[in-house]
Amino acid sequence: MKRIPLLLLLSVILLTASLAAGTDIPYLTGRVTDNAQILSPETRRSLTESLKAHEDRTGDQIAILTVPTLGGASIEEYAVEVFKAWKLGQKGKDNGILIIVVPKDRRMRIEVGYGLEGTMTDLTAGRIIQHVMTPKFKNGDYNGGIMDGALAVIKVLEGGTLPPAAGDEDGARGKSKSLNIEGPDMSIAERILFGAFIFGIIGLFTIIGILTPGVGWFLYLFLIPFWAMFPIVILGTRGALICLVTYLVVFPAAKLFLRNSDWYKKARNDLRTKGSASIGGFTLRSGSSSGSSGSSFSSGSSFSGGGGSSGGGGSSGSW
Repeated sequence: MKRIPLLLLLSVILLTASLAAGTDIPYLTGRVTDNAQILSPETRRSLTESLKAHEDRTGDQIAILTVPTLGGASIEEYAVEVFKAWKLGQKGKDNGILIIVVPKDRRMRIEVGYGLEGTMTDLTAGRIIQHVMTPKFKNGDYNGGIMDGALAVIKVLEGGTLPPAAGDEDGARGKSKSLNIEGPDMSIAERILFGAFIFGIIGLFTIIGILTPGVGWFLYLFLIPFWAMFPIVILGTRGALICLVTYLVVFPAAKLFLRNSDWYKKARNDLRTKGSASIGGFTLRSGSSSGSSGSSFSSGSSFSGGGGSSGGGGSSGSW
């Protein structure tokens, strides 16, 4: 009977050790650390020469790391830890960039030091990942993908611009004829989680505004900037614009449609005569004892931010 707990303990130890082994931070052996062994000697040599020449010209330090797998660990957290351990960039300038490729996990990331975030923005890093590196990786060309990605990073840091992605030249015509929504570089799971959080909050207050006499029109105006900006995190600019237009049309239409319903009339009458009304668990009270038309609402819960912060800029991707 004692063997079962012992075997279970050994299994947990071995599992923990295997996961930890997949996320060990390697030694900084050079500008290119190819632990996944996906680069040819010629590519490693050419990359090293290009990165060294760039550092000689600008002082920026760019390092490339490949690891076979992270064993389920987050590539964003792993990139931050490697960046700190390797101390990329000059002290006080924080002008370092780390390019990580994890072939077995099909993940990659460009981690950007604080000093270069103004030049290598998250959007630019995401474009390099999506339009320069990902197409090569999908074809199994790690040498070409990493080389082209590194050269694109160098080009941006030295004042150049990225060429338009395939199809971008027809962007104005093609996008105007479709509802193709381009959002930030996020996985499906991340989009679902962030979407549930954001749309849950502004959706709740939108429903309250539609169902509430008086103060509902104030909420209609108050929520406009939230519907304009928050959806960008999930759906991108075009998706946020569609959400805003939908909100601007649907909210007043629904409110005008419901104003003649019996419960809406009752709530409006209760506010005028009793000074309060109850709708869906929320208690509405008139704004003053004189019977003015202004109203406010209250509930048993509140929402506020926690004052968090993030590590560094950059972008992640998969193929």
